[in-house]
Amino acid sequence: MASGDPACDLQVAWNLLTPAARARFRQRLAVDDATWERGRGWALSVALIQLPYYRDTNPGLAANSRHTIAAVLADRQ
Repeated sequence: MASGDPACDLQVAWNLLTPAARARFRQRLAVDDATWERGRGWALSVALIQLPYYRDTNPGLAANSRHTIAAVLADRQ
């Protein structure tokens, strides 16, 4: 379903980067708005799946999922 879609590679923007670093990342990649939004959606989707699955077994991954969800929601345009 996502094979070959560059948006899948953009998840890192919300998963690991600060808002300022995310803006620089996007600028350097020069991706179009639709691709950026799909990447944002991928980041949210993966985090929403991971959070309940790892909540009790992997606190670090659960915390990162919470971080990603918060970053995606805060990054509304």
